[in-house]
Formats: sequence, structure tokens, C-alpha cells
Amino acid sequence: MSNSSASPESAYPGQRLGLPEDGPGSIASYGRRVVGLIIDWGLACLLAWQFFNYHPVAIMVLFVAITALTITLFGGSIGHLLCGMRLNTVAGKAPGWWRPWIRQTLVVLVIPALITDVDQRGAHDVLSGLVLRRYVAE
Repeated sequence: MSNSSASPESAYPGQRLGLPEDGPGSIASYGRRVVGLIIDWGLACLLAWQFFNYHPVAIMVLFVAITALTITLFGGSIGHLLCGMRLNTVAGKAPGWWRPWIRQTLVVLVIPALITDVDQRGAHDVLSGLVLRRYVAE
């Protein structure tokens, strides 16, 4: 199945990276990503409301800290894991300790996450050397 956002060199997002077109290991869909983001942001908001009087800086700091820590430890944020996604390097290795912190800091800047390449990777993923992949079948 061809995707109109794919470049002429690839028939679908992730092909250039050697990933399958769909199923486990394929590029995570935008829908899964958005739901995962809503879960993670909601958790940060809930904690900021409970402990920091819903301060906006607390929300951002909690979002970055919680998501980067869980990505480092488990390969995905709470929202990613609940939506069947994980982050790996392009080579398929664990994200390590520094990549998640760079990625999540770029996510709160918003613009890098909105700029995507033909593989549907946001600039935050490209700059951190990561790829968000599905790990469960639909």
C-alpha cells in the first residue's frame, strides 16, 4: 500500500530505514502518537495540579522528566507504552540515557515535532537519532 507522503525512493514511511510497512516494527501512526502525547501531557498536568498549583513551568518540567526517564528505563513513555509504541535508535538499539532527554526537550518546543521527513519522523526524532515504532499488532 503506497503512502502519498513517501518520497519516490520509498513506497511507504520507514522503508528507507529498513522497517516493515505495517505491523510490529513499523513506523508508529500519527493517531497513536497523538494519543500517547495526550496521555503523557495529562499525567504531567495531573501531577502539576496536585503538587505545584498547576504551574505551567511545572507541567513542562514534569513532562520532560517523566517521559525522558521512562523512555530511558523502558524504551517508551507511559503514553507510548500504553499505545503500543517504543523508541529505538535507527539501528534498532535502546535509546540510551541522553537521547530521550534531547528528544523530549525538543518536543516541548513544539516546532521540531511538527517538522517531519518522508519517514514521518519529527525533527525531534531525527535530531536525537531515534525512531518511534509500533511493537504490537493492531
